[in-house]
Amino acid sequence: MKKLFIIGILITAMLQSCKESSFLEEDPSGTYTADNMYITETHFQSALTQLYANYRELYYSGDDNAFDCHWGTDQVHSGQPGIVRFFSDYSATLDPTSDKVLYHWEGNYKIIANANTIIGRLASSELSEEQRVVVEGEAKFFRALAYRYLVYLYGGVPIILEEVNSAKTDFIRSTREEVLQQMIADLQYAAEHLPSITSVADGKVSKEAANHLLTETAIALGNYELAIEAATKVIGNPAMALMQTRFGRRSGEPGDLYWDLFQRGNQNRSTGNTEAIFVIQFELDVLGGGQLSTSRVGYYMERFHAPNVPLATDPANRNLIAAGFIPTSKTGRGAGWLMPTFHFSNEIWYGVSGDIDYNDIRVSEFNFPRGIYYTNPNGPTQYRGVYFDINTAENQYTLQTQGIWSRGIYPYQTKCSTPGDHPSAIILNPETMQLRDAAGVTYTDWYDMRLAETYLLRAEAYLMTGNLASAADDINRVRVRAGTSLISPAQVSLDFILDERLRELGIEEKRRLTLSRVGRLYSNTRRYNVFNSDDIREHHELFPIPQAEIDANVGAVLTQNPGYN
Repeated sequence: MKKLFIIGILITAMLQSCKESSFLEEDPSGTYTADNMYITETHFQSALTQLYANYRELYYSGDDNAFDCHWGTDQVHSGQPGIVRFFSDYSATLDPTSDKVLYHWEGNYKIIANANTIIGRLASSELSEEQRVVVEGEAKFFRALAYRYLVYLYGGVPIILEEVNSAKTDFIRSTREEVLQQMIADLQYAAEHLPSITSVADGKVSKEAANHLLTETAIALGNYELAIEAATKVIGNPAMALMQTRFGRRSGEPGDLYWDLFQRGNQNRSTGNTEAIFVIQFELDVLGGGQLSTSRVGYYMERFHAPNVPLATDPANRNLIAAGFIPTSKTGRGAGWLMPTFHFSNEIWYGVSGDIDYNDIRVSEFNFPRGIYYTNPNGPTQYRGVYFDINTAENQYTLQTQGIWSRGIYPYQTKCSTPGDHPSAIILNPETMQLRDAAGVTYTDWYDMRLAETYLLRAEAYLMTGNLASAADDINRVRVRAGTSLISPAQVSLDFILDERLRELGIEEKRRLTLSRVGRLYSNTRRYNVFNSDDIREHHELFPIPQAEIDANVGAVLTQNPGYN
């Protein structure tokens, strides 16, 4: 089922990528046209599949813009100074004329346009009423998902709810509250009409996905009772539960329950995972699967987040060590471009003793390692089997002088990779487990939403209503599974929830969206991100409106965000 779904993504992309030009209008050569491809259920399922493809391409591809919701936050920063597109300098990165600013605007409005076309064509289709409401619910889910990125990145944006068939140059920005209200309307419809999660194929959205996103949106709008109600529908579904025992194909190997959540093949409900809500699907070397073994195609989280191990050197013998280190199936082919802040790697894990609480499995050596073994059998003899940990002289120097880790060795989340389990087609040398140059992709499916986050969202809503006991209970559901200490109601705060999100969701969550939603992007980045603390300004809470969109909108004023004029 999963492979058929992915193949559908490619087929639909091929069908919808064709546009008529004037010299073809007289004698169309294709079977499908804009007038005849939205008739049957097959047509609409193909169009819906394209929405999944649009979203995967936008935020789970090899484009470095896919990581813009991570860089420059309290979670991670650029590992390479001077790279503007990596948020090495906020003002330079967020220029209104930059391609990066346009990337998210155009990409999300493309999803909205495709969703609007689906919704608008339903009335003249052959679908039954029962089929129509399900298709409309799925399209409205993606429309709301796209507006989620737009509203948190840019603030209030133009709301477009109908198919646009001719030139339009008079867009006007709606308010942030109006956009959130529209999202709620779309998500309530989706939650009512989409099938339950037990009835959909892996990777497809469901009532639970709609209610999860509805929870977050309602919190942003200050409707905490609605948020609690929506989250409870997800958490209270008997088919949903946090995983409590080891599972999956590697459960017999050294590791732990949290590690199991991210191993290859373990993300979907079909494999027994009851906390997955919305999972982005990949398949290596399958038509439309989004991954290739012959070139670096797929989601680059391994490439960006894992350390650049050839740089993990001993200052006393730098060149010798660097020449011997090789990217392996154990470490991945990291480039060290998405480095953790000290807050993310260390401070959030401190217990009452002031040291890292290693009882919390989420910071175990399996999930957040603090060094790498030198395993190259052909490397220098004196370093074989040596464990290069984060306490190297080089790291201590960079921490003391710059407040950041060195690029070659730093604590990182192994969920970005498939440690010791890269596909065989990616391995160049089975003896040393050296990876091919084409490696660097995260060779597994990826969580977009999972139940642990639903608990933390409901805890946030409870906090805002003053129900600290219920908030603590939801947080403790997540912490019990992690094996760490429980908290009391008096300890619940927004700061604690934001830190717990880092501990549980790490590089899964789009941290920029979370911080923007709660109005903490500027303050948290200033406080916890030494790399960006001097260059971020208050107006960087929002991206600028792309200057190209302002210039093209000649029929009305598309107001620029403050600080960018």
